[in-house]
Amino acid sequence: MSDTLTETEPDQDSSLVNGLYREGAPVADSKAPGGDISETWTNRKFEAALVNPANRRKLSVIIVGTGLAGASAGATLGEAGYQVKSFCYQDSPRRAHSIAAQGGINAAKNYKGDGDSIHRLFYDTVKGGDYRSRESNVYRLAEVSTDIIDQCVAQGVPFAREYGGLLDNRSFGGVQVSRTFYARGQTGQQLLIGAYQALERQIAAGTVEMYARHEMLELVVVDGKARGIIARDMVTGEIETHLADAVVLASGGYGNVFFLSTNAMGCNVTASWRAHRKGAYFANPCYTQIHPTCIPQSGDHQSKLTLMSESLRNDGRIWVPKNAEDCDKDPREIPEEDRDYYLERIYPGFGNLVPRDIASRQAKNMCDEGRGVGPAVDGVRRGVYLDFADAIERMGEDAVRSKYGNLFDMYERIAGENPYQVPMRIYPAVHYTMGGLWVDYDLESSIPGLFVTGEANFSDHGANRLGASALMQGLADGYFVLPNTIRDYLAKGPFPKIDDDDPAVVESQQAVTSRIERLMSIDGTRSVDSYHKALGKIMWEQCGMERSEEGLKGAIEEIRALREDFWSNVRVLGSAEGLNQSLEKAGRVADFLELGELMCVDALHRRESCGGHFRVESQTEDGEALRHDDDFAYVAAWEWGGDEGAPVLHKEDLVYNFIELKQRSYK
Repeated sequence: MSDTLTETEPDQDSSLVNGLYREGAPVADSKAPGGDISETWTNRKFEAALVNPANRRKLSVIIVGTGLAGASAGATLGEAGYQVKSFCYQDSPRRAHSIAAQGGINAAKNYKGDGDSIHRLFYDTVKGGDYRSRESNVYRLAEVSTDIIDQCVAQGVPFAREYGGLLDNRSFGGVQVSRTFYARGQTGQQLLIGAYQALERQIAAGTVEMYARHEMLELVVVDGKARGIIARDMVTGEIETHLADAVVLASGGYGNVFFLSTNAMGCNVTASWRAHRKGAYFANPCYTQIHPTCIPQSGDHQSKLTLMSESLRNDGRIWVPKNAEDCDKDPREIPEEDRDYYLERIYPGFGNLVPRDIASRQAKNMCDEGRGVGPAVDGVRRGVYLDFADAIERMGEDAVRSKYGNLFDMYERIAGENPYQVPMRIYPAVHYTMGGLWVDYDLESSIPGLFVTGEANFSDHGANRLGASALMQGLADGYFVLPNTIRDYLAKGPFPKIDDDDPAVVESQQAVTSRIERLMSIDGTRSVDSYHKALGKIMWEQCGMERSEEGLKGAIEEIRALREDFWSNVRVLGSAEGLNQSLEKAGRVADFLELGELMCVDALHRRESCGGHFRVESQTEDGEALRHDDDFAYVAAWEWGGDEGAPVLHKEDLVYNFIELKQRSYK
């Protein structure tokens, strides 16, 4: 166990809580120095041990994932002189899912002079996360945000600029200042190109060795420390062993457990889940973000959903018809007095820029009332209007086109409607995951030597992520945080050399080959995708925007039955040798089936409404989310209980010394 954890006490009582899990010893983060929060990061960097340049060349690090967090970490550690092995399942790091981010990246620069500051970004992020994030981590994120912009400008990232040449900013949901830097609607792509160029520079210099089209299938733990991975060459089918002194997971989130999401279709939880099964705690798995601004589902044929940037809410106005009988009409024929601009009506202080969870839940409420628009799916119209008529009249079409042109073009190609002439239709969809592997202030998991960055860790966002914070966290972790904290661990080297025939390595190799052989041998009658789709429907209906005790208990039973059927009736096409996407999907869906149950267990145990996680049993008189700080002001860190055992819940108490705990209000 990591020195930041308390050993689990022997189980004195074999009974399970709700028949589902056990409670273990509390967990704590002991790495963050005490004192004033504005000095915490400076003090931790000074206290962390150093590794001199000559010794860095003798130390090796494996990084899994090449999105913003992974590429920036690989580039920075490689430039520092460490031996780095970088892995991604895509054919190029440039195809990492970070490229799909659109709207922008936050930084407390206060270029607009509207009252922004590091402390305000810190406050907005903790409040936006519904007071379920760790103060020390969030303050560090706000503090480092200013450095990220300088770094990216130096790399040549083409941020939007004002007429005079200064960097421009726009607003995002949940805040009342303009702090979001952007590159039209393709900010993630431009930031990833910057990180990719930095990574490629180190590949050319020989400090980073790149393994594209490789998927991590197992973590190697030797003497309690993470020492390597087992990966499958996705082209040849070869199972490879890669060993190092430390391992970094930067493998993204698990939103595809819902089947339909805004994530790239290859996004999966396997790297994190394999580490969880080896002892890494999984924190707050039920915390998933629903994004309010996505193109609605059009039918059962779809395999993913498309995000429309939240930045559109700066100038677009969201509404539905006041009368259900108008839902069939052309929106341009519905007069102003018959339109309900419901966010502006309910939340006049923030209007269309309320946080994502609130905007999402209210869109669902409008559609549940029978006032949704667009084609009916399963008998329900799931869509609301995002209207730019006022913005075009105010700014002119050319100005709107210069700010959002590529987003409008993308919408027209997918929806077949011109959004300059007809209001867009949007609806919430699964987007980002706030849950992930538990880490301490140093980003080290409960397995010593295993570090987790970006969306793969349980992050700094609490129960909800403010817009434009994901890119900020990924680059903060990779460029500035991890390089300053992993050195404290690596300074304990040199580490004992591990051979491929070490018993722990052989055990990991055999676990991978046995699992592949089992998947290939089932030869059932049902496709992998059918199981994934069935799981996604359960998760969306019972563990999505709205949850209930009855629904979650039923979901757990359904998932268990689905998983049992999967392992007896799935049909994996092809062979284990060579390229086999059916095999890749099968392994990922098998892990989703285990994760899905844990998500429902976590959601069931947390009997409060918090962020985007609305428990029908916990709401205010006017239907808003109601937290219960006396009972649930903690991080839920789950320990794997074994194939036949129950998960163990470890609680990390959340203590707020610099921000007052209170119920959120955006009215």
